[in-house]
Amino acid sequence: MRFVARALLIALLCTCGAGASLARSDAPAPQDVALVDLPQEARDTLALIRRGGPFRYRQDGSVFGNREKRLPARDSGYYREYTVPTPGAKDRGARRIVAGAGVGTSGEVYYSDDHYNSFRRIRE
Repeated sequence: MRFVARALLIALLCTCGAGASLARSDAPAPQDVALVDLPQEARDTLALIRRGGPFRYRQDGSVFGNREKRLPARDSGYYREYTVPTPGAKDRGARRIVAGAGVGTSGEVYYSDDHYNSFRRIRE
């Protein structure tokens, strides 16, 4: 009986581990969006990021952990998040720009209009 229980436990752990890695690898790559196709507030925020601020919200510039693995894997601290103002919102709203290191040069920059549920890579 102990052997059967151990075999079931191992099978369960393998299944969970395989499912978890499958979910990460099956995540769709972010689609591209042209900078000119973004809302004006997103374009303004990107310009502000490149200038180094000043930023309206204290969270702007904080590390984005990419815990859901919706962006390409990078070293911890590589991604930073910034608020894109939403007209009429009483709080920060759901729109963000997530920028990789080197945003002023060759760094990756992503836009999310649904609070990190999906991303589009910004192309200029």
